[in-house]
Amino acid sequence: MAELDALKTVADLMCLAARTAPKTRGVDVILTRIAGDDERERMADEMERVARDEGQAFFLRDAGNLRASPVCLLLAATSKRAGLKVCGFCGFDDCAANESAGAVCAFNPMDLGIAASSAAAVAALHHADCRMMYTVGTAARRLDLFGEPVIAAIGIPLSGTGKNPFFDRKPPQTK
Repeated sequence: MAELDALKTVADLMCLAARTAPKTRGVDVILTRIAGDDERERMADEMERVARDEGQAFFLRDAGNLRASPVCLLLAATSKRAGLKVCGFCGFDDCAANESAGAVCAFNPMDLGIAASSAAAVAALHHADCRMMYTVGTAARRLDLFGEPVIAAIGIPLSGTGKNPFFDRKPPQTK
């Protein structure tokens, strides 16, 4: 199917866009990967478990979106302090105080957001429907799909059908 091949190509280009997106001090903390079919199923199962066991209904809605998407890009940020002498962006006086508190450098998740936005822009340029989902990233982290510790992750499922499945989504059912 031509649309599926195109979505795979778009996902490859999205990885490139995330990789080349600007990073704090030029230090790359971003991990990229495209989830395989079995990994997408495992993530959807984990998202359904979170919805059921932890009472987070929107995880169920997002699991349905993931199952309807033949391709899913995963992005994550590892932890590395920026090493700036004058900063405080994280709420601590400096990186030494941040480190002793075991906190996360504020620039790492910001770099992830910039990388994800660059990737989503590529999808938009190629008319591929997508949606950034922290729920997918949460499942990927819990399943250790990155193979190393990450502080934050985003999943971007892709679709190429006649109707954007990420547009007028039904609100999650609450009890």
